Amino acid sequence: MSYKTITAMFFHSVEKYADNLSLFDKINGSWEGLTYREVGEAVENVACGLTSLGIKKGDKIAILSTNSSRWAIADYAITGLGAVTVTVYPTLTNPHIQYICNNSETKYAFVENADQLEKTISLVNECENFKGFILMDDSESSLEGVIKFSSLVEKGKTYKKETGFDLRKHGETIHEDDLLTLIYTSGTTGNPKGAMLSNKNLVSNVNSGHKAIHVDENDIFLSFLPLSHVYERMAGHFSAFSAGAQTYYAESVDTVAENMGEVRPTIMTSVPRLYEKMYARIIDKVNNDPAIRQKIFWWAIKIGQKATPYLIKQKRPSGMLGFKLSLAEKLVFSKIQEKVGGRLRFFASGGAPLSKEIAEFFASANILILEGYGLTETSPVISMNTLEHVKFGTVGMPIDGVEVKIAPDGEILCRGDNVMMGYYNDPKATSEVIDSDNWFHTGDIGEFDDEGFLRITDRKKNIIVTSGGKNIAPAPMENALILSKYIEQSIIIGDKRNFVSALIVPTMESVNKWAEGKGLSKDILNDPETIQLFEDEVEECMKNFAKYETVKKFKLIPDEWSVDSGELTPTLKVKRKVVEVKYADVIDKMYAG
Repeated sequence: MSYKTITAMFFHSVEKYADNLSLFDKINGSWEGLTYREVGEAVENVACGLTSLGIKKGDKIAILSTNSSRWAIADYAITGLGAVTVTVYPTLTNPHIQYICNNSETKYAFVENADQLEKTISLVNECENFKGFILMDDSESSLEGVIKFSSLVEKGKTYKKETGFDLRKHGETIHEDDLLTLIYTSGTTGNPKGAMLSNKNLVSNVNSGHKAIHVDENDIFLSFLPLSHVYERMAGHFSAFSAGAQTYYAESVDTVAENMGEVRPTIMTSVPRLYEKMYARIIDKVNNDPAIRQKIFWWAIKIGQKATPYLIKQKRPSGMLGFKLSLAEKLVFSKIQEKVGGRLRFFASGGAPLSKEIAEFFASANILILEGYGLTETSPVISMNTLEHVKFGTVGMPIDGVEVKIAPDGEILCRGDNVMMGYYNDPKATSEVIDSDNWFHTGDIGEFDDEGFLRITDRKKNIIVTSGGKNIAPAPMENALILSKYIEQSIIIGDKRNFVSALIVPTMESVNKWAEGKGLSKDILNDPETIQLFEDEVEECMKNFAKYETVKKFKLIPDEWSVDSGELTPTLKVKRKVVEVKYADVIDKMYAG
């Protein structure tokens, strides 16, 4: 693939796969798809429509919407003009959106529906450069400065007919070093920073990804992670389109399991939270099955574990192990595989550490999760496991074209065409993360093993230093805790304290089932029997950690942390500082004794 810009990649695919189906939305209960040719026509019309509004190269256009084919079309239209897509998480509140639009000098915003419009309509008066909205669901609005998506398409058709504007020819004026997108990092404190990613940044990551893992027109993606985030945008959007694959947009986060059964994807990208929930549901069901089914299940898992070295190399064991594996597949694994559609080649995991135990569990059922690593600022992939080289508990090896080294203090440094241009209008913040030799300082602590696989220990800023001087990485401990079917979420506390503690959000469905069996019905989380249950669970989860790392005290938190309530980022990572501030009184009481 010789293209150097995303626009060149786009038209290459439109021509090569013209009659193949490309993007799918579920409309009125049925999946409806557009061909690559139809996507190309839609993008040209939208781009011409934007041009008729005065949009030119370098202008900033925001997209504020959940995933859909129109999100993809808007993105290709904006970048095809040499304008800059500013991605905005639809879950953000108005003050955050206002900051992003002001900081980026956004001129127009594609908004999903009337609800998003109502939330952001004040931008017209609050943001100096802001001119108006494009309403993506075509709902009616009498507000000034609001254009329906279909109306923009019609404007584009008229403009193209009257002027002869040629988007493909215009695309030839775009260079690889031109700014493609601004993605604002979801910081836990202070204002977010706009990472400037160029065409070269994203194209290099797409090409390196294709070298690492083969993807083609036979692949089917199910997209549900926010396209506002660079991980889904690169892997499930640009990479899928460049390979001629089909992309289905999940109806919502809540329907992912149902949509997997309908779409039967071959590839799916996700964050560890999905796999954790899948694991918890499977284990909970097994624990409630009759004893004989439980015995068969765990027998099958043991057989799968023995067969895993063959399975991860796309081979099958022979002899008695091969016979037992076939039986295990028939009795157990086929049912698990059917839940994810039955033809999955692999899951991709990123955005946060994946528990080694969960990766190994699914691998034993011949469901491969390939964990990778990267950041918004690195477009995003730095390293990844591949179909040929898999090692659970690591984030794989550096991808082609990316250099990685470990600093003396353990921080991971990276250099390559994938590293961002810098933070928008913030040279000071840029100089703090990109040094004079162009090494990007990730803020993560890690190490290479003797085979060249990279292992992430934790975020540098998350490392806990106890009052006794012990350094503790909380992520492995948190991953261990959530393996319990009774623990939904957790964070480890202990910085500058004399022992380690934890805040734990229980999995209430499992706790309520347990409580029903015990005859408990009131104030369950404060009942001594419940506290004892969690003490036993925590002790079991901590058995492989050093004594100074072991959780000595914990507090059960009744309300699950979420994006809406502010404790999770849009990619479902816990905002540690936000949680610590919110539950400061609870934490202080744990240490008061």
